[in-house]
Amino acid sequence: RITPAMDGTAALLGAKPWEMIRRIHLPLLRRSVLTALLFVFVDVMKELPATLLLRPFNLDTLAVATYQLAADERLSELALPALSIVLVGLLPVILLSRAISKGR
Repeated sequence: RITPAMDGTAALLGAKPWEMIRRIHLPLLRRSVLTALLFVFVDVMKELPATLLLRPFNLDTLAVATYQLAADERLSELALPALSIVLVGLLPVILLSRAISKGR
């Protein structure tokens, strides 16, 4: 938690505003920002409807290719792309849970 007293103390010690951000705020917010980035990455990785609507022609993402293979019922070809989506989504969650358990 960043209190106004931290900013006041840094200002009394002669720190400029950008220096306060770099030396006080960013180190305190680093874990929260990294956690938010991980959650956004996992959510974007599995997002299919927005990808289907916004993608350019002849450009298939992994989620779109997996969806097309599932729609065509080509299950043997579907296994590897689907597993890679699961692993890419699961790996950050495992890393985050380990980081949280170490922080306790």
